[in-house]
Amino acid sequence: MPSLYETLRADIIVAMKARDSATTTALRTADAGIKRAAMDTNKEIDDALSLATLRKAVKNLTDANVEFAKGGRADLIAANDAEIRVLSKYLPAGLDAAKLEALITAAIVSTGAQSKKEMGKVIGALKLLPEAGQIDFGAVSKLVQAKLP
Repeated sequence: MPSLYETLRADIIVAMKARDSATTTALRTADAGIKRAAMDTNKEIDDALSLATLRKAVKNLTDANVEFAKGGRADLIAANDAEIRVLSKYLPAGLDAAKLEALITAAIVSTGAQSKKEMGKVIGALKLLPEAGQIDFGAVSKLVQAKLP
């Protein structure tokens, strides 16, 4: 079975042949980001690195949309939304809210965290779970903070 990165590389060729410039540009940008992340961390390109890089790209595009909305730039928002849709195809589906809530509660209990100062323990425990690849840790940190006094 091909890796996530190999699939992305193959899809670049498909998009180029289809003359789909928007998809080609989005995938090439993601490809460059993954290669840069591999060089920066001095690691081989694997699914974990690819996923982390793609998640970061989607987050950056989403954050940029907030700023574009403030400036009234609907054209740039539309372009970013199209790129987010392309990149989201490579990300695993997230966990549903009830499952995520249960995992957070279990992590708090297992670590014995009593305050927000111990939030790192809870996040660390969540990162060790088999479901970690499906967790958006940016959103989870807010949920953990809400549960800890």
